[in-house]
Amino acid sequence: MLEFVVIVIHVIMAASLIGLVLLHSGKGGGLSDMFGGSVGATALGSAAAERNLDRITVVVALVFVFTTTGLALLLDT
Repeated sequence: MLEFVVIVIHVIMAASLIGLVLLHSGKGGGLSDMFGGSVGATALGSAAAERNLDRITVVVALVFVFTTTGLALLLDT
């Protein structure tokens, strides 16, 4: 049962991580422009949103790493 819960969390984190990385603005703008990331936003608001997006991405990536390690330890037997 524990393995199933960790696998479900792992899959959710993997999908979330893909989405969050795609939302980041690169040199050309990225997908964040499609959702109004830079249209009409002030420089301060845009920087704060980008910083929050970075923090959320780091947290999701850390959870993904921990679930990967947990699955490796749980399914090793």
